[in-house]
Amino acid sequence: MKHVNALPNQPQLTVVGAGPGDPELITLKALRALQSADVVLYDALVSTQLLEHAPSKSLKIYVGKRQYEKSMEQPQLNAAIVEYASKFGHVVRLKGGDPFVFGRGMEEILFAQSKGIPAAYIPGISSSIAVAGSAGIAVTQRGVSRSFWVITATTDLGTLNPDLLLAVHTDATIVVLMGLSKLAEIAAEFVLVGKANLPVAVIQDGTLPTQKIVTGTIEDIASKTKAAGLKSPAILVFGDVVRQGLLQTIDYKTLTLLHAA
Repeated sequence: MKHVNALPNQPQLTVVGAGPGDPELITLKALRALQSADVVLYDALVSTQLLEHAPSKSLKIYVGKRQYEKSMEQPQLNAAIVEYASKFGHVVRLKGGDPFVFGRGMEEILFAQSKGIPAAYIPGISSSIAVAGSAGIAVTQRGVSRSFWVITATTDLGTLNPDLLLAVHTDATIVVLMGLSKLAEIAAEFVLVGKANLPVAVIQDGTLPTQKIVTGTIEDIASKTKAAGLKSPAILVFGDVVRQGLLQTIDYKTLTLLHAA
């Protein structure tokens, strides 16, 4: 799918990844899309600072959701995208992380195309890699982890994702998204395969100034996280890379300032 260069007010959709939270972690191509937006439909995990890049006359509409928060259902959202595009022109669908990693970005593109609306995709930095990295944890590391799995914690029905039952048997780094409420259940699966001492990190508000990190092992991470009062959005990282990476946490914001000086 190539970026669509439409005439002004011609209906089109661009599904854009905003990155993991820090508004500076967005691509130039994404910013250019925002600058040409007639309507921006943005999610809960998107920094509202990014809306400043859209034209002042454009519509900015919140359509996101958080846990326990009432929100627009996906079919309604799909219909809204088509309606706004038909009325106003270029709709930018701004999503946290990357739209194709548990973001339903493809669903929205296919629906728009089925209604005759040209659609494009602009990748975003996925929180599955960047949040761990911002905490000083590399999801792969020579001699420690040869691969990593990215898994959502639950199925569409809210039950524990059966893929986790396979993942716990591997030596890969396992990154679980949207999994804080299932942390104790996930930890129990690791215990069943004899990995009670496996290192774990729970990272809240990754890449943001409010970022918090709790580390431990499978057997104590649930109690430590509860005691620390961590809340969603949080990412869970399971594997020996947690122990290796936390030897020295990288402050990438400081590094950016140093390079700019």
